[in-house]
Amino acid sequence: MTKPIKILLLTAGAVFLLAVVGTFFVLRPAEEQLVEIVQDGEVLYTLDLADAKDQEIILTTPEGKTNTVTIEDGTIRISHADCPDQTCVKSGVLYSESLPIVCLPHRVIVRFR
Repeated sequence: MTKPIKILLLTAGAVFLLAVVGTFFVLRPAEEQLVEIVQDGEVLYTLDLADAKDQEIILTTPEGKTNTVTIEDGTIRISHADCPDQTCVKSGVLYSESLPIVCLPHRVIVRFR
């Protein structure tokens, strides 16, 4: 092999390894059990999932649009939203500190504290 090809392969290998390590760092499970539900930049609820009872919290925007946050078996997710894309609902259960659940149309964030 020529020297430029070896350098290219080593660089590609290093980038791949960094991507794998970065993925594990971002997707690791959260150690904290405290979550915040934020709307329009204001923290509406702070909950400890270890002690939270199963419940549904309905958030309403000034325009009358809603999100339903479901807490069940020590997990939290947005189970219903009346926005067009449903990205927040498709996000599923909040798992990682690095990846909050976000509903942009309703300005809602569910995140680990």
